[in-house]
Amino acid sequence: MPRSVSIVLTATGCPGASTLIRMLKANGERPLHVHGTDSRHDAIGRFLCDSFETVPWGTEDGYIEALLRVVREQRPDILFVQSSLEVGPVSRSRTEFEALGARVLVAHPRAVELCTDKAAMHAALSHTTVRQPRMLLPGDLEEFVAGAHALGYPATPVCFKPPVGKGSRGFRVLRADVDRARIILHERPNDTTMTLSEFVDVFRTADPFPRLMLMEYVEGGEFTVDALVERGRMLACQAKTREAIDTGLAMSFRTVERADLVAAAATVCACLDLDWFANVQFKGDALLEVNPRVSTFVYQDDFNLPYLGIKYALGEIGASELSEAQRLVRPSRHTVRYYDQVFWDAPES
Repeated sequence: MPRSVSIVLTATGCPGASTLIRMLKANGERPLHVHGTDSRHDAIGRFLCDSFETVPWGTEDGYIEALLRVVREQRPDILFVQSSLEVGPVSRSRTEFEALGARVLVAHPRAVELCTDKAAMHAALSHTTVRQPRMLLPGDLEEFVAGAHALGYPATPVCFKPPVGKGSRGFRVLRADVDRARIILHERPNDTTMTLSEFVDVFRTADPFPRLMLMEYVEGGEFTVDALVERGRMLACQAKTREAIDTGLAMSFRTVERADLVAAAATVCACLDLDWFANVQFKGDALLEVNPRVSTFVYQDDFNLPYLGIKYALGEIGASELSEAQRLVRPSRHTVRYYDQVFWDAPES
């Protein structure tokens, strides 16, 4: 049996954390000790990890100092970062963590910056063959209105979002046929549509005008390619659908054979010089965004991409073994995300 491995896993309250923890521990080869961290004391990682403690939010002062203390005390083999809010700070402090003996599974700061700023990423990939939605960066409200019309509004929908943002926050679709009464009476309060006139009413007095990407609205199903990457080279991957979207989160996934999207994702990883885990998202065949971190995987007993990444980081397997593992991916695997509960008694405060 291979030696036991210890990891510090961050953001153990995020949507994919519970399954990731269970799948890493059920690797079938060795004991794997998971020390979890999260900003919330009742994150699910508290109940599933071998040990757990709270740290500040990734955007807060003191986060890196707290995580360095955790790594100094735990002495893990691997520092495994899950949250987009943590990837940047950890990447910039990577050498400090590695000086403590931990392999840090995040990309270098420039790659993280390009993925974080979607407008910068769009520009960096503009010379490649990867299809991207047409995009404008209006400087004020007048330019925004003119840009919306240039992209086809009102005949066709147009969308916008902040270049820097987490998940679907700030994303809206401009449509001329919005039926506000129907939405209020019959839809859940998470609708993302609005008319251009509603946008103008909201941002008429905005000073300064927000930095927004105004984009072509792309039709088609949503897909992601989850990749393990080293210095821009994709070593292994899994292509899957994103279905049953609920408040920006996909609740259902299905692995698929999409050689075209895998090739596009490989180009993206190479151009952005990514490292370790990357989640490359598409709508139809158009690139939407890249998350330089782990995502929600579709696991198999014989293909566990996060665990393979840990083995690769430890030098236990190489590119040839990952290539062999890639052959095991089945384009028939389904998964659904669902809500569960844990129960405990706590002393009254």
